[in-house]
Amino acid sequence: MPHEMRKNGCLISDDPARLDFNVIHAFLTTGYWSPGISMELVRRAASNSIAFGVYLESDLAQIGYARVVTDRATFAYLADVFILEPYRGKGHADDLMHAINAHPDLQGLRRWMLMTRDAHALYARHGFTPLRDPTRAMERHAATTFTPPAAR
Repeated sequence: MPHEMRKNGCLISDDPARLDFNVIHAFLTTGYWSPGISMELVRRAASNSIAFGVYLESDLAQIGYARVVTDRATFAYLADVFILEPYRGKGHADDLMHAINAHPDLQGLRRWMLMTRDAHALYARHGFTPLRDPTRAMERHAATTFTPPAAR
């Protein structure tokens, strides 16, 4: 059963059947974190995440999106968060974050992570902070060449 919340003239839902992949793909292809991403990759990422759509209650047009990659037990990574430009500044991003934080499958997790270039204030309002100890965090970015060690 989908988890849904109505707030500020919008419906926020994790129902995958509601997602408008044309809207999601159009935005993500121009995002600084995913330029040129393929539709197939957008769909696959959503299907392997808890994906949230933000829809106007008046006509159910999708105006926002976020997805959470999680084991539903200890860890979650928040990704691909956006509100379309004409709808920004109206509290919809905060409403989306409230819906994500209230989702029953995301309660009691030990750690949440995200990456952002320009939305620190939004995430800080919802409990996110800079890394306590950045020396403990590592990444392997797609631009990095990786050769696994030889099998023993």
